[in-house]
Amino acid sequence: MTEVHVSEHPLVKHKLTLLRDKNTDSKRFRELIREITLLIAYEALSDLAVCPKEIETPLTATTGYKLAEPIGLVPILRSGLGMVEGIWEMIPSAEVWHIGLFRDEKTLRPVSYYNRLPIHPTVSVCLILDPMLATGGSAVKTVEILKNWGAHRIKFLGLIGAPEGVAALTAAHPDVDIYLAALDSHLNEHAYIVPGLGDAGDRQFGTA
Repeated sequence: MTEVHVSEHPLVKHKLTLLRDKNTDSKRFRELIREITLLIAYEALSDLAVCPKEIETPLTATTGYKLAEPIGLVPILRSGLGMVEGIWEMIPSAEVWHIGLFRDEKTLRPVSYYNRLPIHPTVSVCLILDPMLATGGSAVKTVEILKNWGAHRIKFLGLIGAPEGVAALTAAHPDVDIYLAALDSHLNEHAYIVPGLGDAGDRQFGTA
């Protein structure tokens, strides 16, 4: 069954408050997304496998560890792009693939328009990156694409989720764990998360 992890870290709470503020400009908004993503990813990747590695310190030989599982980052275009940099700071070897989806404003259903996955999976763990888990449609569709491609371990990393989106993703893919900075109250009539933070893509790229 899906595990839903909502961060209780004080730094996440502090930075998320700044992110929500309508007076936060695009530059600071992008910085905050990167910072919060790094903190959420730290929690989401705590179960990665490691293997021993022999090294020499300045004093002696010792056994350390290295990651045993290659990681793939799958930002959902376009708002997911801002989350990549934070994880790359921790794991510069992570591969990045892009999946483009947009929400049809009439049906509220996701429409796929871009897919740059390689022919066969090259990683052990896929992290779907999308700041907002609203209706859940884009997340459900992205997981479906990754599973059809051959991915087996998939996690969803977001900043803010709505109960409706969490329920949709959990029902469709109960094997995908969800990591969020906050779980908000509900969706409004336009399928925006309340209290939310507005349109994450527009606020990142200054296109509101």
